[in-house]
Amino acid sequence: MKYSFIIITSLLFISCATTKDATVLTQIEKSNCNQENNFHYSKNDIPTPIHELKIDTSLSNHFQFKELNVANAIGILPLLQNYVLKLRMIHENNSLQNQIDVIKLQQAINNKIDLASLEISSVAAELDCEEERINQIASYLKEKEKNKETKLTVGSIILGSVSAIVTGILVAGKNENNISDYIGVGVGVADAVLGIMILTNQRNIELKHSRNILSEVWNATETSSVYPPSIWYYLNYFNPNNPNEISLREQLINNWKSFNQISATKQKSTLQSIDIYFSQGGKYSSDQLENRANMYDQIESTIKLMKQDLRNLTLGINKLQKSSLLY
Repeated sequence: MKYSFIIITSLLFISCATTKDATVLTQIEKSNCNQENNFHYSKNDIPTPIHELKIDTSLSNHFQFKELNVANAIGILPLLQNYVLKLRMIHENNSLQNQIDVIKLQQAINNKIDLASLEISSVAAELDCEEERINQIASYLKEKEKNKETKLTVGSIILGSVSAIVTGILVAGKNENNISDYIGVGVGVADAVLGIMILTNQRNIELKHSRNILSEVWNATETSSVYPPSIWYYLNYFNPNNPNEISLREQLINNWKSFNQISATKQKSTLQSIDIYFSQGGKYSSDQLENRANMYDQIESTIKLMKQDLRNLTLGINKLQKSSLLY
């Protein structure tokens, strides 16, 4: 009878762990973070790497490499060169037509910079939204784990207390059949079961992501459906003539491996986690969900660096316009 009680108690605890909240699962299946921002372009739509271009000295004398590279990423190098040439013409001949031409070029450049900035903000907003969504799911799982652990701990305390009371009564009654010994053994087994359940208390939840923001970064795809050409160029740019410098995308992956977010080894467990993170989904633990959210945040931070380069480019253009000496 006592063993049946132990088994039934354990099954009740296990059944609590498999309870599913249909409302929560419905919310998990649907993400509102992507507002139909799907990109379709070919390799030819991605800017030619800047080290393969012949940069006029009129640009290289006035802009840093990062500024020129981000200008190349958003496709304004020709506009920028014409702008510098027109400023030189104004310096020599301050005619009305030259002034109008400079204003038109400046407006075209500013429009391109503004559009690029909006694209960066749009991608960053999706990444931030997904990060918050995944963190919310992870918190939900952790709360469920915490509640179960509390119940198991309370159950263990109650079991121990009842055992002590019953054993004390039997001993006081001078039990001759060693029933108290059997109860002690049974309670010990039950306590061990509860202890194991506390240690292995981990919930999983099915998470699907057909639009996988991490996948293209990991797989180094030629083009992207998530990132526009300018951002994809920016993330993947590297100069093979400088082998010590790697792309921002590779830096992200190296950081994931260095900090054990993704293991560099090829163990079975590692391959399973890679399949989850970079495929269309699978069963996640709360820790895996938090790791995925952190990876979103790291990509977002890297993409936002592009805004710093755009800011410096804009400052360089403004400084050039105000300068009366172009060389």
